[in-house]
Amino acid sequence: MNHVNDPAVIERLLRTKGRWAIVGLSTNEWRAAYDTSLFIRDRLGMEIIPVNLPGDPVHGVTGYARLADIPSGPPIDVVDCFVNSRKVGDVVDQSIAAGAKAVWLQLGVIDEAAAERAKAAGLGVVMNACPAREAPRLGL
Repeated sequence: MNHVNDPAVIERLLRTKGRWAIVGLSTNEWRAAYDTSLFIRDRLGMEIIPVNLPGDPVHGVTGYARLADIPSGPPIDVVDCFVNSRKVGDVVDQSIAAGAKAVWLQLGVIDEAAAERAKAAGLGVVMNACPAREAPRLGL
């Protein structure tokens, strides 16, 4: 079955202040994650947590190599996935294990099986979409 984004889920995730773990966010200013994460933080008012293989800090925020490395505290509300479709299934599984409330698979990131696993685990799922494109439609 093909996943269809629920507009109510998109609106809830974009309007509710929370913690967004941005997987694939690096210091490379040419990558989409760099500017999109600033939009999420500065325009939507979310806390961002960079997640990248070296665990590098980005935008002055401590980075982590894996979701499991993020110290305990408030739950992760959204795991925003800037990774290849072939690799996103593992990130979704980590998101479930970490107790995240939702996963957001960016434009071009599609994994139907991973989306089904996330939904079955009770997570909100947005796939093949970008918060920076969806927010203006909601007047944000």
